[in-house]
Amino acid sequence: MRNKIIPYHPKLKNYARELRKNSTKPEIVLWQKIKRRAFGVQFHRQVPMLNYIVDFYCHEFRLAIEVDGSSHNHKVLYDAKRQQELEAYCVTFLRFSNAEVMQEMFSVLLVIEERVELLRGEYS
Repeated sequence: MRNKIIPYHPKLKNYARELRKNSTKPEIVLWQKIKRRAFGVQFHRQVPMLNYIVDFYCHEFRLAIEVDGSSHNHKVLYDAKRQQELEAYCVTFLRFSNAEVMQEMFSVLLVIEERVELLRGEYS
């Protein structure tokens, strides 16, 4: 399948670069596990889409992974709106809390692997 690039606001490119340089510990820990085609697909970090930036994204299967810290506790409506707008572009979301990534990594990786396999079946 051909990768579909979702349009984004150009001002986000530099901001995404800064976020990559200043990743949170849970983001760094998860990135170490999913980079280099760990599940047979390539993920990218801090990817601009529309007016947003997603933590990790696989273009091949349009799979976004978000690692939510405590700041997201007060952004429930914003996160829902953001996710809905991106889902209109056929993006699938997986969301994990910082605590899940730090304390339940095996389960997090299992969920990611299962979703990748499911999407692989849909896209093949």
